[in-house]
Amino acid sequence: MLVLDELWYSEEHVWVRPEENNTVTLGVTDYAQLELGHLDYIELPNEGDSIVSREPFGSVECAKVVTDLYSPVSGKVVAVNEDVIDNPTFINFWPYTKGWIIRARLSSLDELKDLMPAEDYEEYILTRSF
Repeated sequence: MLVLDELWYSEEHVWVRPEENNTVTLGVTDYAQLELGHLDYIELPNEGDSIVSREPFGSVECAKVVTDLYSPVSGKVVAVNEDVIDNPTFINFWPYTKGWIIRARLSSLDELKDLMPAEDYEEYILTRSF
């Protein structure tokens, strides 16, 4: 299981990479994709849609389950990874690179303070189940 130091993590297993101009990239953590298994389908918002912290913004489907993706931040979607929609297994193989899911412009940078650094996320997943 891979946890990258430069990312921030939510309790719902979504990673956040801060970019320029109050923009972030979001994706599903390696831990989550390992727990879910082979992803068959992903539903994501459209560019221009709003996302709200702690509310669902999409879902993933695998043989085991359909599960909601909860946003760790609030803002407006500025890009959607169409490659992941066409081939959700990108998340399985490259959760932190080709498998990113959306980019959003944040409403407030303060929300990043509510996320876990890598070390805390590693500890969190050792004590919790998916």
